[in-house]
Amino acid sequence: MQIYHLGEVNSILNHFVAELRDVERQKDRLRFRRNIERIGEIMAYEISKQFGYSTKQVETPLGIAPMPTPDDQIVISTILRAGLPFHQGFLSYLDYAENAFVSAYRKYKDRLNFDIHIEYIASPSIEGKTLIITDPMLATGSSMELAYKALLTKGTPAQVHVATIIASQQAVDYIKQKMPEISTLSAAAIDPELDDHSYILPGLGDAGDLAYGQKE
Repeated sequence: MQIYHLGEVNSILNHFVAELRDVERQKDRLRFRRNIERIGEIMAYEISKQFGYSTKQVETPLGIAPMPTPDDQIVISTILRAGLPFHQGFLSYLDYAENAFVSAYRKYKDRLNFDIHIEYIASPSIEGKTLIITDPMLATGSSMELAYKALLTKGTPAQVHVATIIASQQAVDYIKQKMPEISTLSAAAIDPELDDHSYILPGLGDAGDLAYGQKE
């Protein structure tokens, strides 16, 4: 698995991540969601560099222009609910893509211990296609692993791209072991550790709650 730590290069991407982390900026849910979308747009652009391309002859008002355009059949998959604005950012740029949605949640056995459960999946066939799995936070990596396994019931993709905003180093190490060699992982930031509740440190908190309000 190829790892792309996009935040290592200075760009406007880091400004948007900084705003997501900022406890004062987080009070504005609209801005929080929009910043997630913006990061999705940037990451869609970066991942598009890895697609297959062929040259097409495009007619302009003044002549013919040879233009390289992507050939991949793309499916954007999102882990609900925090992934929705991230997904929209990808879809804004890859507007011809098909879409898949997976519900994964933590079911706590006690205050600190939990299992990951997959409750819902809606997906087209992914057979032979380029699959992009988006989830803004990769804490342990378990949700991503189970979401990928659930999506494999819809076929075997030709290429897999995992996209996240903030990942823990533990999740990166875990995903590298669990995902196929054909896959890539793109992260805007990689944070060093998890707390006792398996939240990323320093992270940004619960992305779903910050985007859509607290859940019971």
